[in-house]
Amino acid sequence: MAEVGGWIWEGNLRSFLELLSHYVGYGFDATDWETVALAVEGTDDERLDGWYSYSLVGEHRQVEVRLARAVGGDELMVAVTGTLTPELEVRADTLLAAFAAG
Repeated sequence: MAEVGGWIWEGNLRSFLELLSHYVGYGFDATDWETVALAVEGTDDERLDGWYSYSLVGEHRQVEVRLARAVGGDELMVAVTGTLTPELEVRADTLLAAFAAG
């Protein structure tokens, strides 16, 4: 099991999840988005039980994405875990960097 973590701007969450889903071969759709968007509202990165987990089970890989809102900010803490190939680790890390910019 490997983990890639960091933060992104909350407004970039849907795009982050759609692209990550593409890389694992999962069809992230509007129902997935509604589920995640509602769940993230009640998260808190300063509480151990304040994180939300969502599994992306695709043709190529299965990953778990853990999410929590940063207290007092517009950032979301993100951790992607699973049996990550080196390529998927780099892609997840690149997505985190890209969606934390600007």
